[in-house]
Amino acid sequence: MTEQTTDPMIGRLLDGRYQVRSRIARGGMATVYLATDLRLERRVAIKVMHGHLADDSQFKERFIQEARSAARLAHPNVVNVFDQGEDSDMAYLVMEYLPGITLRDLLKEHKTLTAEQTLDILEAVLAGLAAAHRAGIVHRDLKPENVMLADDGRIKIGDFGLARAASANTATGAALLGTIAYLSPELVTRGVADTRSDIYAVGIMMYEMLAGAQPFTGSQPMQIAYQHANESVPPPSAKNPRVPAELDELVLWATAKDPAQRPRDAGAMLEQLGDTQRELATALPPARRGGTGPQPTMAMPALPTALLTATGDQPTQFLGTGPAPVDVSTSTGRLTQVASRRRRRGWWAFALVLVLAAAAGGTGWYFGAGPGGRTTVPTAIVRQDADAAAAALHAAGLEVGKTSKAYSTTVAAGLVIDTDPATGSPVAKGATVDLIVSRGARPITMPKLTGKSLAAAQQAATDAGLVLDGARDTQQFTTKTPKDRVIAVYGLDAAGNPVELGTGAGYFEGGTVFFTVALGPLPTVVGLDQNAAMTALGNVDVTGTVGGEQFDDAPAGTVIDYTPKTGVKPNDTVRLTISKGPDLVDVPNVVGDTINSAVSRLKGADLAVQVDTNLPNIFGIWDQQKVQSISGDGLTDDETQAKRGSTIVVHAHNDDFGGGDED
Repeated sequence: MTEQTTDPMIGRLLDGRYQVRSRIARGGMATVYLATDLRLERRVAIKVMHGHLADDSQFKERFIQEARSAARLAHPNVVNVFDQGEDSDMAYLVMEYLPGITLRDLLKEHKTLTAEQTLDILEAVLAGLAAAHRAGIVHRDLKPENVMLADDGRIKIGDFGLARAASANTATGAALLGTIAYLSPELVTRGVADTRSDIYAVGIMMYEMLAGAQPFTGSQPMQIAYQHANESVPPPSAKNPRVPAELDELVLWATAKDPAQRPRDAGAMLEQLGDTQRELATALPPARRGGTGPQPTMAMPALPTALLTATGDQPTQFLGTGPAPVDVSTSTGRLTQVASRRRRRGWWAFALVLVLAAAAGGTGWYFGAGPGGRTTVPTAIVRQDADAAAAALHAAGLEVGKTSKAYSTTVAAGLVIDTDPATGSPVAKGATVDLIVSRGARPITMPKLTGKSLAAAQQAATDAGLVLDGARDTQQFTTKTPKDRVIAVYGLDAAGNPVELGTGAGYFEGGTVFFTVALGPLPTVVGLDQNAAMTALGNVDVTGTVGGEQFDDAPAGTVIDYTPKTGVKPNDTVRLTISKGPDLVDVPNVVGDTINSAVSRLKGADLAVQVDTNLPNIFGIWDQQKVQSISGDGLTDDETQAKRGSTIVVHAHNDDFGGGDED
């Protein structure tokens, strides 16, 4: 009580309309209060965002998203959201107030539920979830805390704070959102969610209701996430032998590791749930069979004697305990009198029924087919063009009012987003319905994201109204951009293909973006031997392979080049060029040969020749002068080999003749 009275929200009047009465619950993102709507004089629940999150645009957008998502749903198994607003920079949602408990509270008290109780709760959850999936919404945070069990027996799902449009990309970005115990394998491994991810969470809740515990536990969240990603959910009967095989099959179907093996959405699972209920009903003993499905066992008390004598019924069997059947033979005269009075009253009753039927028929006509009738704004007009929507409204006996336009990230331009009153709302026949048509996504200007850290780029993109697709983020080795900085930003074109986005490029709110981040330069491999180069590349998750060999001055087996040099990413392959060593040819022994003979033989061995002599090449002197020695930079030490194409100098001097070198 002290905590309640010291809460500054207690007694506060929001927007001059909502009088806060008391606090209901407090969570990590918001606090829920009981309040009175002074305008409509009804109790409501108000969800107020924590003050320290008010400056965080991402949390604020998620908070507003809950209102948008839930407001699009009109279903008896979904908590209604009535209003959303801000008061002194404090964001709040106004929701339906449901006195009662959550499914988590029920599980804490009873631990396990019966098959019948589980099916009843599951039927309501799937019905509400199916409405969300039909509206294109993925909840992404289903758990027992978000299933409300009202005191009057209603069961509803709420808390659409993490909901996303199923037709848009639903990736979570860099961080996993939602409660770890109910995250599907694809959310853990790829950060991507769709309607089948909600089904997985439903399957985990069903397991918990039947088995009394979650299938995966651990001291650290990552331990639990690892189990979701790598292990299959066991059948609940392994922990609770009383669980029927039909429910085992339903749990295993909903929690299949491969999303393609699960029900496609809540509607598909709801249909199977009905079949399962009928199978269980026929398997129950006759005393437990109901009209349409499994019902809890009941003991029927014996009927009172007075009731038997008043109606003339003669029981032949009783269920349960009670007094023995009445001996009807002792009451024959009294029963005859009762029957006679009933026949006389029957004529008056028949006449009264005719009068009442006529009155009811007239009333029914007036409020049904007549001018006082009611109808529902058709939901099928969403995502139709305005002409088709108008035709559907006329067919439902409604008039088309004004048409307004609004931006939408989920409905294509020119198609109906919603109506006023909203689709699914009950209205009088002949009422006017306004159309809200999509203008498409709101155009935005791309902020400069390259050169920023990944976290800063993601925040800037989110602030601009873009949606992060962390599953598509990549890393790349480069010498041009510092490590851990964004190299490039990508989006998706109309065909869903990646396209690089530049600063200032036209883009739209709700558009998908992902990044390539710098890893720094590749390891230096030129100059290393082949094995050392491959090891260095393997240390950064790059595969090295021999792409070719060529002669080079570097020692044989040494890396002298590689490709590609740019755009390399982890798990890519780099082709290495390996040195075969110098290209050597045999040098003929020309010492003692004449100059011309030595030149001819050396050139024939793919070598260049330079003559070092003091004799002019006239009068056949070079055909007579002998070579004394050879030299050259390309020669091996023993002068038996030289690099192909290198220059060999032949030395042939005559001391009796003056002069200099000649070629």
